[in-house]
Amino acid sequence: MPNRIYTNKRPSLNDQSKGYLRSLPKNSLDYVKSLFPIAQWIGRYNLTWFAGDLVAGLTAGAVIIPQGMAYAKIVGLPPEYGLYSSFVGVSIYFLFATSKDMTIGPTAVVSLILGQIIAELLELPGMHFTAIQLASALSLFSGMFSLIFGILRLGFIVDFIPSPVIAGFMTGSAITISIGQISKLLGIKGIKTTEATYLVLGKTLGALGKTKIDAAFGIPFLIYLYLIKYGSRYAGRRWPHRERFFFFIEILRNISAVIIGTLISYFVNHGLKKPIISILTNVPSGIHVSLPVGNAEMFRTCGTKLITVTFILILEHVAIAKSFGRINDYKVNESQELIAIGITNVIGSLFNGYPSTGSFSRTAIKSKSGVRTPLAGVFSGILVIIALYSTAAFYYIPDSVLAAVIIHAVLDLISSPAYVKQLWKISYFDTLIFVTGVVVSLFSTIENGIYASALLALAILLLRIARPGFNALGRLPLQTTKGDEPKYAYVPLNNPTFESVMNPPDGVLILRFVGPLVYPNAKYLDGQIVDYVRIHTKKYSVQADKKGDRPWNEPTNKINEKTAEKGNLPRLNAIIYDFSAVGMIDSTGISTLIDIRKELNKYSNHNVEYHFANITNINVEDSLIIAGFDTLNGNGFIDDEAIIAKSAKDDDGTTIIAKGDEESVVVDKPKILKKFFHLTIDEALAAATNTPL
Repeated sequence: MPNRIYTNKRPSLNDQSKGYLRSLPKNSLDYVKSLFPIAQWIGRYNLTWFAGDLVAGLTAGAVIIPQGMAYAKIVGLPPEYGLYSSFVGVSIYFLFATSKDMTIGPTAVVSLILGQIIAELLELPGMHFTAIQLASALSLFSGMFSLIFGILRLGFIVDFIPSPVIAGFMTGSAITISIGQISKLLGIKGIKTTEATYLVLGKTLGALGKTKIDAAFGIPFLIYLYLIKYGSRYAGRRWPHRERFFFFIEILRNISAVIIGTLISYFVNHGLKKPIISILTNVPSGIHVSLPVGNAEMFRTCGTKLITVTFILILEHVAIAKSFGRINDYKVNESQELIAIGITNVIGSLFNGYPSTGSFSRTAIKSKSGVRTPLAGVFSGILVIIALYSTAAFYYIPDSVLAAVIIHAVLDLISSPAYVKQLWKISYFDTLIFVTGVVVSLFSTIENGIYASALLALAILLLRIARPGFNALGRLPLQTTKGDEPKYAYVPLNNPTFESVMNPPDGVLILRFVGPLVYPNAKYLDGQIVDYVRIHTKKYSVQADKKGDRPWNEPTNKINEKTAEKGNLPRLNAIIYDFSAVGMIDSTGISTLIDIRKELNKYSNHNVEYHFANITNINVEDSLIIAGFDTLNGNGFIDDEAIIAKSAKDDDGTTIIAKGDEESVVVDKPKILKKFFHLTIDEALAAATNTPL
C-alpha cells in the first residue's frame, strides 16, 4: 500500500498577525455595526410589519401592567415600581435586539430573588439604604456588568449552564413564589415570605384559621384565570375558524381579572372608612426620574449579591431568547442580548426601576400575537406609560387578585412530570442536578439552590472528563453485493447490541477515545490502556524464571498469566488509536501517549507500531508529529519500505516522489512522510497488518 504524503500548511504566527492587522479596520467597523442590529431591518419596515407589531405590542402591554404591579409586591416594593421597571425595557430594547419576540420587564423569578436579597441586606447592621435605593442600585450595577460582558462578547458563558440546572431553578422558584402568595390570596397577615419556603408553608398552614374575606376575591379569581385559559383553548380547538379570537380572550385574562376584581372591590369598599379587604390604595402617577445611589459604599453593600442578580438576568434572558429563536427560525446573538439588557437596566435605574430581564410568558404572548419586529415593544411601552398616568384607577385593586395573577403565572414554570420522567430515563445524574436545585431552593434560598445545582453539574462534568474511559473496537461485517470486497464497521467489542463482532487480527488492538485527551483524564487513561493490553496480549519482556527472583513491582494479572501459560495470547504488534472524538490534546495527553508507548514497547520487547485514524484537528496531528509518532520509535525512524526509486522535479517545480509505479505529489515544503496517520480505521488496519485495502 502506498504511503500518504502530507504537507503542513499552517500559517506562521507572523502571517496570522499580519492578516489580523489588515482586517482590523473592517472588523472594527463590523463590530460597531453589530451593536445596533436595528440598522439591518429598519429600512425595510412596512405597513404589514406595523400592523403585526401594533397588535402584539398592545397585547403584551396589557399583560405587563398587572404582572408588573404584582411582581413589585414580591420584591417588597410599591406596585408602581413594577411599572417603572416595565416601560424602559420594552421601550428601548428594539434598538439593540436580535430577538423579535422578546419582552423585557419584571419577572417573577428575578422579583423573588431580589426580594430575598433586599430583605437580607436590610437586616445588616448599620444599614441606612432603603429597599427602593437597593433595588435601583442593583439594577444599575447588574446592568453595567451585563453590558461589559456583552461588549466583550462573552455571551457564550450561558452555554456552560446545563438545562437541568435551569429547570431546577425555575421549578424551585415557581414553587417558592406560589407558596409565598397563598397568605396574600387568603388575606392572612404576618407571614414573612422571604424565609425558607418550607417555613413559609408551615406558618401559612398554621394560620389558616386567620383567613379573611380576601379569600372570596383571591380564590374565585384564580379559578377564573384557569377557566378562561383552558376554556379558550378548548373553544379554539372546537371552533378553529375563531381560534385567534379565543386566543386573545385567553391572553387578556390577567388584565380582565384585575379590571373585574377592581370594579367589585370599588362597589364593596366605596364609602367605607376602612376597606374590608386589602387593596393597593394610593398609587403615585407619572414617571419619576432620579439618580440611583451608585457610589462605592452601595457597591460594597451589594457585594457578592451582584453576582447572583447578574447571573439570573443573563441566564433567564438568553435562555428565553434562544428558545424563541429556535421556535421561529432566526438566530439570536447572545452577546448582543447582554448589551440590550445591560443598557435597559442601566437606564431603568434612572427611573427607579429594579432589575428586569426577558419574560417567558409575555414573550410567548407576543410571539403568538403575530409580532413582526422588535419595534412592537414601543407600543407596549406606550400602554405602560398611559397606565402610569392613570394610577387613580388602581386604588381599589385587591391584593388577593394580584396574588392570584402571580400564582397563575408562575405555576406554568414548574417542570412537568413528563419532563422529569424523560430526564430520569436519559440521565440519572441530570435528574440529581434537577432535584438538588429544587430541594435546596425550598429548604434554603433560590440563590443557594442555583449555586448548589450548578456546582453539582460542574463536579459531574469534571468527573466525566477525568474518567472518560475508552472503547476497544472490533469489526462488524456489513452486507455487500456478491463479488464486492467485504466492508466493516468498527464498534465496541463489549456492546451487546452487536452479536457478530469480530476481534481485530492477532497482535493488533483498536482503541477509540471517547473525548479529549487532556490533563484531568490522561493519567487515568494511561492505566486503563496498559491494563487492557496486559490482559489481551502476551508479555515478551525478559523476566526471571523463579518467582523469588521476579521484581517486587512487576504487575500481575490472573487472566493474563493463565492464558499466557497456554500460549493463547498474541504478542502486541500494533495499536490503532481512533481519534474521531479527540478534538483537543494537551502536553499532558501527549506525555501520556509517550509513556504508554515506552511501557508497551518494553512489555512486548520490541517497537510496537502506533497508528492514528480519523484525526479531524490539525493541531492534534501536529502535536503527535512533534512527539515523534510519525516514526516507529519516536527517534527519527524512517520507514524502510519507503524506498524512493526516483526523485525529480516537474517543469513547474513540484517535487515528485515515486515508489514503483505509484506517484505522490508534494506541493510545498517541508514534506512529511507519515506512515502512521490515516483517514480511516480500514486504512490504518491495512498498514498495521501490511495487507492491501
